[in-house]
Amino acid sequence: MAPTIGITTGIDDNGRFSLRPEYARAVEKAGGVPLLLAPGTPVDAVLERLDGVLLSGGSDIDPAIYGEAPHPTSQWKRERDDFELALTRAALERDVPLLAICRGQQVLNVAAGGTLVQDIPTQQPQAGPHYPKDVERWHIAHDVDVLPGTRLREILGQDVLPVNSFHHQAVKDVAPGLRLAARGRDGVVEAIESGTHRFVVGVQWHPEAMWNREPDHQELFRSFIDAAAGSRR
Repeated sequence: MAPTIGITTGIDDNGRFSLRPEYARAVEKAGGVPLLLAPGTPVDAVLERLDGVLLSGGSDIDPAIYGEAPHPTSQWKRERDDFELALTRAALERDVPLLAICRGQQVLNVAAGGTLVQDIPTQQPQAGPHYPKDVERWHIAHDVDVLPGTRLREILGQDVLPVNSFHHQAVKDVAPGLRLAARGRDGVVEAIESGTHRFVVGVQWHPEAMWNREPDHQELFRSFIDAAAGSRR
């Protein structure tokens, strides 16, 4: 049977749960069965039914969680933060395969004890633009350098990857137990991973919006689904 992948959802300004359909489509294309996870879902109960977890993109994370005062641009939904942090920590503890995308990478880093850049334009002014306006979701924004000796390099089979980009926050201090896997030419952290878990990879770009146009990005989903299939109990 195909592995079941839990995908976290956001909360819009009207209090409704929301998720871009590309996440589920990319999981299905790679051979998984998507199951949407709304904030408030009982973590332990749902993990018993999942073979993998995909942390999706979305709003910022409450900076109080990692010990900082909020930047004027920061916006968060604490209900979502609390749920996804608990889910991530439980998945790491149980060694459930985990793919973290954009905000998801930031959740992964904070859950493991790391910190974030709250606003790239003002806190990393040397960085290039990471949130282009009025472009398609698959628009190539810049290249990232994939570091040698990483799981991500093994998956992608290349050292430079063109990516899209829709974020104003990023990983600052990589959490203990995780490692840098890719960076932008401007120094922004673009991917992190665990070297000790079955599969734990976080990327700052949005491969779910590119899998049907840039085949290299689908390799990330295939590797994730393969790990989830191997974890079936």
